[in-house]
Amino acid sequence: MISINLNNITLILGARQIFSGLNFEIQQDQKIGLIGPNGAGKSSLFKLIMGEFNPEKGGAITRARGVSVGYLSQEPQLDPDQTGFAAALAGNERIAVIKAELESVEASLGDESVYSNEKKLSRALERQQQLLDDYQSLGGDQYPERVRGLLRGLGLVSGEEDKLMRFLSGGQKKLIGLARLLLSKPDVLLLDEPDNHLDLAGKAYLEKFIQNYPGAVVIISHDRYLLDSVVTHITELEDGKLETFEGDYSSFIIDKQTRMARQNELFNVQQRQISRIETAIKRYALWAKTYDSEKFAKRAKAIQNRLDHMERVEKPLMERRRMELKLSGWRGSQKVLEYKKVSKAFDQRQVLKEVNFVLHHGERVGLIGPNGTGKSVLLRLALGAMQPDAGDVILGPSISAGYYAQEHETLNPEQSVLDTVRMAGNMSESNAVSLLGRYLFSYKQTTQKVKELSGGERSRLQLALVVLSKANFLLLDEPTNNLDIASAEVLEDALSDFEGTALIISHDRYFLDQVVDRILTLEDGKMHSHPGGYSDWLQGERMGQG
Repeated sequence: MISINLNNITLILGARQIFSGLNFEIQQDQKIGLIGPNGAGKSSLFKLIMGEFNPEKGGAITRARGVSVGYLSQEPQLDPDQTGFAAALAGNERIAVIKAELESVEASLGDESVYSNEKKLSRALERQQQLLDDYQSLGGDQYPERVRGLLRGLGLVSGEEDKLMRFLSGGQKKLIGLARLLLSKPDVLLLDEPDNHLDLAGKAYLEKFIQNYPGAVVIISHDRYLLDSVVTHITELEDGKLETFEGDYSSFIIDKQTRMARQNELFNVQQRQISRIETAIKRYALWAKTYDSEKFAKRAKAIQNRLDHMERVEKPLMERRRMELKLSGWRGSQKVLEYKKVSKAFDQRQVLKEVNFVLHHGERVGLIGPNGTGKSVLLRLALGAMQPDAGDVILGPSISAGYYAQEHETLNPEQSVLDTVRMAGNMSESNAVSLLGRYLFSYKQTTQKVKELSGGERSRLQLALVVLSKANFLLLDEPTNNLDIASAEVLEDALSDFEGTALIISHDRYFLDQVVDRILTLEDGKMHSHPGGYSDWLQGERMGQG
């Protein structure tokens, strides 16, 4: 059964046409991965379905009768004066309604006009039983604990949910928004990058939830591992067109490459055919003029008519323009970073406990662990932005560090994109515009304030600043969050060619497998080192558990 159907949809925002004549349908049991470059209109498509945007005249969006839709935006808007727990608790509004009605019915049982009237009493008791059944099916008095359990499963550190929303990070707010939505259990889930800011356990929890979800799920994600794990279909939005493929992401890529190669072959064959036909038309036209022959003129016209009515094979775009990222780096000292019995605590919480490790030149090291364990603290200690309570953090004598912040806090939101680059690189306006163009910014975008950029655009801007820092030691905190798949692949290639060292916090499992040669795990304040990438570490963990 079709839950949602979009027919002949055209969307224009300002002076820009996002898509035209678009058709899309969501079946009740599908798990769809919606992919495409940053700025293609994926989030706009969700907002159309939710009624936040309106299509142009002639388009229609229809829902099957009774179908409910839940939407998680990239930046959920929640009451800043409400605690995270209260916000999550309100995710399933029905339980609050049932509880209020149940209390009302129970209060009525003490009313003489009810208990003295057999019919009224019977109806009240029957209604009470119905409400009790509904209440228990939703969790009943255990519902608050279910909410806390869900938050733990998604990776929120215990106690964080009791803080006001205004004091929570963007990632924590995203977790609260995701929990609210999962608790409401709509028929169709629209999830806009729900895996951003989730740790590995949280991603595994989300994957299992989506796999077992009884309704339809459409997920915008750039996590190739997740897309391979949960989706039944891939829908690609590119150049204003939608194309749906049955299967996971890896199968889709193989199929797409095969189809594009075949289309390119057909295009070249047709172009050769068109060239021969055009040559024939010119020849008959010349003969018609030379010999004043109506026969040749008619022949030329007939062939031209055939050419005009030929169904043309569209030339496929085999290689789209990508971000131009080159991390130059330089050798520096052999010992890049050393931690000697480093400890760090916040109030009564011990984050690091006598941590020891060494990074050597040329290493690509991935740092993983549950959210809130102190991974970002480890990076800030290396930068000198924070001091350890005990132990030594030693940076090599000829090492220059470059830092990529997870929530882009190193960027000034009020500064223009152009001024951000000019100040960082001490360069002219023309050179700054040229550099930004290599990171896929249009001239118009260079005049925007940083706060007006999308998450993907802020990520590309911060990568440009990392390059301008000319560092030979990169400290990257979740660098693939918000990057589209093509840009993540560019970053993978750039890190592979980098003449330097990188310490990378990431929960992007595919990225870790492509880039790192060692995994550091941080949990309960302790550090452990494991050779290889994410899959190697995971295999070792499974063997250890076995």
